[in-house]
Amino acid sequence: MTARSSSWDDFKTEVFGNRTEVVEGVELRVPNDIPFGFEERLSDLTNSRTREDVEELVAALFGPDTFDQLADAGIGQIGMMTILTWGMAQAAGNDIGFGEAYEAITSGDLGKAFPQAQPQNRAARRKQSATTGGRSKPTSRASTGSARTRSRA
Repeated sequence: MTARSSSWDDFKTEVFGNRTEVVEGVELRVPNDIPFGFEERLSDLTNSRTREDVEELVAALFGPDTFDQLADAGIGQIGMMTILTWGMAQAAGNDIGFGEAYEAITSGDLGKAFPQAQPQNRAARRKQSATTGGRSKPTSRASTGSARTRSRA
């Protein structure tokens, strides 16, 4: 396929793929990108597990009516949160399984689903710079840009 003759749909399928996953008889399109505004809305709703809030997030990630289809198929709160976490990880480029998403939900450690999103602690950052063999050298006093208060003469 050449870039000039391809449609957006062809390009999107070639670059991002077109995977689907069947969950309790409901076909889900595997998200390959995070929708605009999703992360902000997610942070607003982080501690909420109301039906309306979860439904909003599921719809944004998987499409309208997906929440109702999954609920009608018997998916409950933990299952829905597992599917949502799995979908968010897929959209972020982390190809995890449902088991890993479930473990992240039940343990309360979402870092298991989003390992690269975890900020490094101070020790980890220092360890990276230690590969050079030691501490960095201090900046030359002449290059600090501060005016000298005494003459050298």
